Amino acid sequence: MLSSPSSPSHSSIAARLRAAGCVFAEDEARLLMSAAATPADLDDMVERRSAGSPLEHVLGWAEFCGLRIAVGPGVFVPRQRTEHLVRQAAALAPEHAVAVDLCCGSGALGAALAAHADIAELHAADIDPTAVRYARRNLPRHAHIHQGDLYDPLPARLRGRVHVLMANVPYVPTGEIALLPAEARLHEPATALDGGLDGLDVLRRVAAEAPAWLAPGGCLLVETSRRQAATATGVMSRAGLTPRVAASDDPPATVVIARRP
Repeated sequence: MLSSPSSPSHSSIAARLRAAGCVFAEDEARLLMSAAATPADLDDMVERRSAGSPLEHVLGWAEFCGLRIAVGPGVFVPRQRTEHLVRQAAALAPEHAVAVDLCCGSGALGAALAAHADIAELHAADIDPTAVRYARRNLPRHAHIHQGDLYDPLPARLRGRVHVLMANVPYVPTGEIALLPAEARLHEPATALDGGLDGLDVLRRVAAEAPAWLAPGGCLLVETSRRQAATATGVMSRAGLTPRVAASDDPPATVVIARRP
C-alpha cells in the first residue's frame, strides 16, 4: 500500500470514487491503494475506475472461490453467484474426475474446481482469444486449454469420458443487453453476455452435444436465471439428459444440473 507523504489520502480517493458514482467507494479506495505501486499508478487506476472500468479490470484480478483470478480489459469478470455452480460441480465430481470448463472465459470455474475437487484431467475452451490468454494464466499448469467454438477444439478422445462438464454460457436475452450495468455492457465481450432471443441459444447447442461427451452418470452444469430454469430443464430433457434445478438464495443463483443416464 502507498504510504509516502506525497500519496493521496484514503478519504480523498474515496471522495473521487464516490463522486463518480461508486457505491462502495471506501472499500474500493482501499483496494486500489493496496494495488498501486506509485502515486502515478494510483491516479491512473482511480481515473479508469471513475470512467467506468470494472474494478476487477482496474485491479487486474477478481476474487472467486477463495482464489485471485487474473482479469483485464476484454475479458468477462467471474461473478460471485457462479461460485454456486462450482460448489455443485465439486460435490458431484468423483475421484480422479475428467472435467471440462466450456465457455471458460478467464478460466475461473476450472481453476476453482481444480482447487476444490480431485480432478485428474482438466480441459477448458473458449472462442475468444483474449479469454484463452487469461485462462492460460489462471488454470493449473497441467490443464489443457483450447481455443474454438464450444466442443469443436476438444480432443476426440474425451468423448464419453467427461464426468463434470461446466458451461457458464451467456444467458442474457439480446433485448435485455441494453439494461445491463454499463460496466458489463461496455467493458465485457458481447459473446460472454448475449444468449440470443430468449437467452438460451448457446445452452441449446451445449445441451444437444453433451450426451456424446459425458461419461455414463456424468453431469452438465449450466447457470441460468430463475425465470429461464423451466425452459432450460426442458432443453436438457429433450437432449436425453435428466435435469434438476439447484438454486441458492445467498447469493441468488440458479444452476441446472443434467445427468447422462
